Amino acid sequence: MIKWVAVVILVAVAVLMLAMCAAPVANPGPEHNSRNSVDWGGIYRGVLPCADCEGIEMVVVLDREGGYRMWSRYLGKDTGIIAEQGQFTWNDAGSAVRLLGSGAQFLVGENRLIRLAQDGSRLTGKMGGLYSDHAWRGYRREILEID
Repeated sequence: MIKWVAVVILVAVAVLMLAMCAAPVANPGPEHNSRNSVDWGGIYRGVLPCADCEGIEMVVVLDREGGYRMWSRYLGKDTGIIAEQGQFTWNDAGSAVRLLGSGAQFLVGENRLIRLAQDGSRLTGKMGGLYSDHAWRGYRREILEID
């Protein structure tokens, strides 16, 4: 009797697992991207890794009209605050922005920005691991909204 119950339970679990695997996951089309699906406008703060300093503290403000402001400060150095502002553009995929003044690029996600290389690729090499999603979470978007 116990064997029969165990067999029935195993068959039921197997059927449920197969049913869960059989349903295809919908792949969002190209119209579903960060630009039109993420609440991206706002203030982002974070510290980037730095090869010859303690880090680069940054504040980036993205507004819905395509403008940006950015402030940077090299921690542990007496360089002062570097400020810039200008316009930004989205890449063709709608997943990343390029700041036209500096050329800096950021991958845009829900409540975060991740710094990209100048060509738009993920940063690699000696410091690349520090920019990964696991080592560095990117900027945290503040509650404040920029309208």
